[in-house]
Amino acid sequence: MNMKLAEALQERADLNIRIEQLRSRLCMNATVQEGEKPAEDPKKLLSELEGCLTRLEELMAQINLTNSRTVAEGMTLTQWIARRDALKIRIEALRQMTDAASRLAQRATRSEIKILPTVEVPVLQKQLDEACAQLRRTDNLIQQQNWLTEL
Repeated sequence: MNMKLAEALQERADLNIRIEQLRSRLCMNATVQEGEKPAEDPKKLLSELEGCLTRLEELMAQINLTNSRTVAEGMTLTQWIARRDALKIRIEALRQMTDAASRLAQRATRSEIKILPTVEVPVLQKQLDEACAQLRRTDNLIQQQNWLTEL
């Protein structure tokens, strides 16, 4: 069956949701009061869970292989995904530091300790803006490749 990488990623997301729902339903039907029957047959739920897990494993392997073989602008999709993940961490760190440095301490009297930023907020903000722009470009490239690439 031919499918685009993006379609496989959507199916993987759907499977993950379905698996979580099945796990929850299995727990709800694992025990019953003596003389009662479960609302759903745990054996059928387990069978459905196994089918979903088998398909998820297949998809994950195909997605990972496709990502490692697909090259865009001189890097594999695996490398682009790693770059995107690192950019997200960088952005969060820069955002937290910018927020912390932007807070001005309120002093009630002259004798209270004055708190000053140790970094230049405008410089940090510029780095944050550039990292956000890089993330948008990277994410757009990944999404484009997901819709162009056959699994």
